[in-house]
Amino acid sequence: MLPIDELEKRLGYFFKNPSLLKRAVTHRSYAAEHNERLEFLGDSVLNCVIGYALFKKDTHFNEGSLSRVRANLVKQAPLVEIGKRIGISSFLRVGDGELNTGGTKRPSIMADALEAIFGAVFCDGGFQEAQTVIVRLYEPMLSQLAPDTLSKDPKTLLQEMLQSKHLGLPLYEVLEITGAAHDQLFKVMVSVPKLGIKETGIGKSRRQAEQEAAHRAIESGVVKNL
Repeated sequence: MLPIDELEKRLGYFFKNPSLLKRAVTHRSYAAEHNERLEFLGDSVLNCVIGYALFKKDTHFNEGSLSRVRANLVKQAPLVEIGKRIGISSFLRVGDGELNTGGTKRPSIMADALEAIFGAVFCDGGFQEAQTVIVRLYEPMLSQLAPDTLSKDPKTLLQEMLQSKHLGLPLYEVLEITGAAHDQLFKVMVSVPKLGIKETGIGKSRRQAEQEAAHRAIESGVVKNL
């Protein structure tokens, strides 16, 4: 693991109470003092910050569109994208079992930790500091907002993109379901036979995993160049 002050540099925020950040990157498999409560808080802060950013940025969005765009920005895939950008995996504290199975790079663990970091910044510096950190990290996505695409969920968007080129419907297949009944993880593959595309997604529900897989398919060079 890299030193925690390096993560502060990448976030652009330096904690008065560094133990909050250490807790934010601690998975429940590592210690009893883990990040789940901070994750809960960070999720609420994130929704508020992104909602306000959209409210200020795009006056042509109605309430329904704002809700859909926000939902697309605060879900797992964008959080993982940000997590990869700041190299969050190098700071995560997970138990040996998770470490041996690649837990530090698992999308759900990365996304949860990032939300916990937002919660930690809120606890340490208040809403304005949390807002500054979140908007800074999300700026590449916010600056590329396209109402005709982001207002639709990835499954709908992928289907429309393929149908517009007469390429048929994407196919979804559940590859794996792991975890206890109350804490399952679904792994789903989406395929587009005519384009040779096969992408996977992981989520806490089948729908979430399908949306993640569809997002990955859309981001693939093949679909983007249709």
